[in-house]
Amino acid sequence: MELDGAGLTCAQVHEAAYDEARVTISSIDRARAAWATAQGLRGPVYGRSTGVGANKAVPVEAPGLDLLRSHACGAGPPIERARARAMLVVRLNQFVAGGSGVDPAVLPVLADAVNAGFTPPIRTYGAIGTGDLTALATTALCLLGELPWRHDSASPPAEPRFPLASSDALPFISSGAATLADAAIACHRLRRLLEAAVDVAALSFTAVDASAEPLAAPVQEARPHPGQAVVAARLRALLSQGLATRIQDPYGFRAFAQVHGATMDALGRTVATIEIDLNSATENPLIAGTLAWHNGNSHGAPVALALDALRAAIVQTAQLSTARLAALMDPAYTGRLPFLAQRSGASGALILEYVAQDAMAVLRHLAVPVTTGTAVISLGTEEHASFATQAARLTLRCLEPLSLVLACERTAALRARQAPPPDRPLTEDLEESRRALTAPADGSAGPAGTTG
Repeated sequence: MELDGAGLTCAQVHEAAYDEARVTISSIDRARAAWATAQGLRGPVYGRSTGVGANKAVPVEAPGLDLLRSHACGAGPPIERARARAMLVVRLNQFVAGGSGVDPAVLPVLADAVNAGFTPPIRTYGAIGTGDLTALATTALCLLGELPWRHDSASPPAEPRFPLASSDALPFISSGAATLADAAIACHRLRRLLEAAVDVAALSFTAVDASAEPLAAPVQEARPHPGQAVVAARLRALLSQGLATRIQDPYGFRAFAQVHGATMDALGRTVATIEIDLNSATENPLIAGTLAWHNGNSHGAPVALALDALRAAIVQTAQLSTARLAALMDPAYTGRLPFLAQRSGASGALILEYVAQDAMAVLRHLAVPVTTGTAVISLGTEEHASFATQAARLTLRCLEPLSLVLACERTAALRARQAPPPDRPLTEDLEESRRALTAPADGSAGPAGTTG
């Protein structure tokens, strides 16, 4: 995977993190140009010749290493190594984009660290969406040899080392790379689940003989939202075009394209926002031309707002899934016994509604927006926070409950298409559905089964 500072995607971040794709650097020319400019700067430059935060006007001689040591203070459980690896890839790509003023010789060292399987010992807490200072300061101390790297091997190769100068300190940590890595991973995995949700809905449509009329091209052309049109066309292709058995179905079927299409649109907007920042110089100060530009590019408001909207949209999609699940339990829609039971009075698949509503409650909790809060720190100098870090974390946590809601619907829909078995534990049925939902689409079968 070549990092050029311009083309990194959410999918590539996920690939680098979990498939351990090797990374290369296309060119360090932009990083070298910014570093050369930074070497010639005169006058006060934030974090280079002054303190930071409320100490911004205090002249300081070589503040950098103390800055790294004071900011390497994460708390809570360590994050998984794949997420730390993703952060390294994101920060490396941002360095390649130029503008940081960091010594360009550190870039190949970071690439070697990624390729050799080294990750910094990052902990969960320590950022509020205005830069992942604790995570990146910890990484810098690993490069300096003051903290140990993490590695899976009992006999790892020699740890990566680089003698960061004082002037490299703030340029190294002035980024939301860990937040962006989490956001990219979440969006990539959500795309898999949301695409699989269309296959699941098709199973439910077939199970209750729901009408495909709401998916018709004239209906979509009358209200041309992009996501709605794509979802309707895909679902329409999965269904037979038989006559409708009811004049009008419930919203779980009739408004699926509208609701799920809006969620896909929200995902598209979020991915676009994240990918802008993956390939941007979010540095403060920004070294551009012959000057250092003091700015607020490290603030994560665009990412936080996009992620808040995405989590709200996910709730809408999940709510319609639970509505279709309820229909699958209802003899009025399936023509079967209540709860798809084998015999009258048996519970059949009733418990799936409990599981789905438990997961649904978690999703609603996770959808509470982070952007309605703020923080005032550093003696009031930094009086606003985006909490993009928390938004990314919450979005990652949406993956499990969303997959459970969809798995409950899929399990019931498949049951509705066959002779119901006697009452038995449905744990393995549910796990099989979850595996099908999250499996990469690699050719033969769709991720959530087919309608036949």
